[in-house]
Amino acid sequence: MSFLKANIDQLKKDGVYRKLPINEGPCDAEITLNGKRVINLSSNNYLGFANHPRLKKAAKEAIDKYGVGAGAVRTIVGNMDIHEQLDVVIADFKHEEAALVFQSGYNVNAGVIQAITTDKDLIISDALNHASIIDGVRLSKASRAVFKHSDMKDLERILIEKRDQYEQVLIITDGVFSMDGDIANLPEIVRLAKQYKCLTYVDDAHGSGVLGDRGRGTVDHFKLHGQVDFIVGTLSKAIGVVGGYVCGSAEMRDWLLHRGRPLLFSTAMMPAAAAAIIEAFNMLETSDEYTEKLWSNAKYFKEKLERLGFDIGHSQTPITPIIIGNEALTMAFSESLLYNGVYVSGIIFPTVPMGTGRIRCMVSALHTKKQLDKAIDIMEKTAKKLRVL
Repeated sequence: MSFLKANIDQLKKDGVYRKLPINEGPCDAEITLNGKRVINLSSNNYLGFANHPRLKKAAKEAIDKYGVGAGAVRTIVGNMDIHEQLDVVIADFKHEEAALVFQSGYNVNAGVIQAITTDKDLIISDALNHASIIDGVRLSKASRAVFKHSDMKDLERILIEKRDQYEQVLIITDGVFSMDGDIANLPEIVRLAKQYKCLTYVDDAHGSGVLGDRGRGTVDHFKLHGQVDFIVGTLSKAIGVVGGYVCGSAEMRDWLLHRGRPLLFSTAMMPAAAAAIIEAFNMLETSDEYTEKLWSNAKYFKEKLERLGFDIGHSQTPITPIIIGNEALTMAFSESLLYNGVYVSGIIFPTVPMGTGRIRCMVSALHTKKQLDKAIDIMEKTAKKLRVL
């Protein structure tokens, strides 16, 4: 294993080696990390549901009824009535015909993409799509092409060159891009898909619970219901629990129950998680207070950072990067912020392209203006000390 030690030593030499932080309590606006109380600006817990009393109560009641585990895959005996109920709740919330829940958002992309394509098809993917999409595409036997990020002219160029060479063409995009916070040009993607007779696939991991009416997502944001073939989402970010799902037609759901490999070969979601997720969707369906507070905090935070001169890129969502560039400086900035009481993880290559290192600030509905002001003050002082500002 000497080659691994050499690789790790190189990470340390480059200043990008990291140790996993340890959170000693629930994921909240403030957390105890490595024994230190800090403001948390690194979680995907957009709406504050991860420690919400209503979700915890639902989970506890489900444990008493169902136990702690499903006991098998859904195709054997692990398909409990609460799993079936969850599928229906998600489909209704998203205004789609059917939904199917997987054990994680990553598993959705790993399972769905390979199940709906063959070696006679072509997949066209945005250059900045999430790693789970990239891995899902690699598992498929279909041919592949990549279009420049959100470049519709480049997408159409590929369609003109290649469409008539394949049976099906699947266009895949993130709804919200997790490193920059920008939103896909979904209306134009749908238009091109119709013109060239393609299928569309949107991974809305960072759009679900954030965009659209009460957090229904990017498709709802653009009023494109019924025009996107596969809508993927996660249940571990805004929903605050764990798992992922895909929405689409009833035939899609039926096919994936026969060919979605993560469903066929991995135990079904814990019933307590399913119950908590159902409660989360009930809360979103009956109130917009959570999404409204999230957006109010995000706008407040962004405006203050911009006034100070931080480079926050072109984010259109609560995801707020502060772009540093140099990888080692990015990690030094993140570590200094943690020392001073703010936890914002550094994001560097290979997660983002080399030379585009950034800290990624994730504001939630839980944060108070006082907490945000304190975090911004610490960030300003730390940035000036390190000559980031």
